[in-house]
Amino acid sequence: MNREAFSNEWRVSSRCASGTCVAASYVSSGVVLVRDTKLAADGPILRFSTASWSAFTAGLRHGDFDPRRH
Repeated sequence: MNREAFSNEWRVSSRCASGTCVAASYVSSGVVLVRDTKLAADGPILRFSTASWSAFTAGLRHGDFDPRRH
């Protein structure tokens, strides 16, 4: 997986100021790769389908994971 991961562009949120963020890379096969920016090349890479990643990020935007809302 590492070869695939490093051949793609990694995107980090513009709201990431502390350096403790995640980076996502959309690969052509309908897969999203996610890694911790602190660990970069040395850390694990998680793999999600684009549908799963879209559902997760929609939940983030809607506050579904905010403990103050539950």
